[in-house]
Formats: sequence, structure tokens, C-alpha cells
Amino acid sequence: MKVTCGTDLIEVSRIQESIETLGDKFLNTIYTPFEIAYCNSKKQMKYQHFAARFAAKEAIFKAMSDLLKEKYEITWTDVQIVNNEQGKPQVQFLTKQYPEIEQIDLSLSHIKEYAMATCVITVK
Repeated sequence: MKVTCGTDLIEVSRIQESIETLGDKFLNTIYTPFEIAYCNSKKQMKYQHFAARFAAKEAIFKAMSDLLKEKYEITWTDVQIVNNEQGKPQVQFLTKQYPEIEQIDLSLSHIKEYAMATCVITVK
């Protein structure tokens, strides 16, 4: 068994600027329709939620780096972040499954200026 970890920190303003400048092109490149709807439902806090999901995907990619044959084997929209009934973020792989992943744990946090994510993966 092997444990891998990935962490990412991003400025909320960078995500907000990308969304305001590039609009749907940016949103549809990075986020799934489910994630876009979820973040937009957060009204005044939507950019913090978009930023947290961006950081989550970066953290997941970092934690998975040893499992990937090449860096671009997985794309932004291959991974979706959802919340379980208790509100804890969960990772869903949409296009390819990774049977060697035994467990994946994700933690998100955000404040006005920053969002961060940590991902821990247990590999068989």
C-alpha cells in the first residue's frame, strides 16, 4: 500500500478574473455542468466555491501523478467534485476509473481571498 498527497492553494481573484474575462470557455474547460450549477447557486460566495474546486482538481492531479502514464491522461472535466449528505467533498471520476486507488480523501477550505485543497490517496 502506498499513500500519496497533493495540495493546492489559489487566489480567488484569479478564478474570478478568468470567469469574468473568458466566461463559458473557461468554465466549460475546467468544470462539469454539475459543478457550474453548484457554484453558481452559492450567489455571493460562488467565486470561492469555483476556486476551491479548481484547487481540488489540482490537488487530485498532484496526488495521482504517479498513477498517470502521461501528464495529460486526465483532464479537468474528467474529475467532478460533489458533496456527500454531510457536506464533505467527494471525488467522482467520470471518464476513466482507477482501480488501483483504494481510497481517496479530499478536504477543501476557502476564505475571501484564497481557496485551498488537500487530497490524500491510498493506492493498492
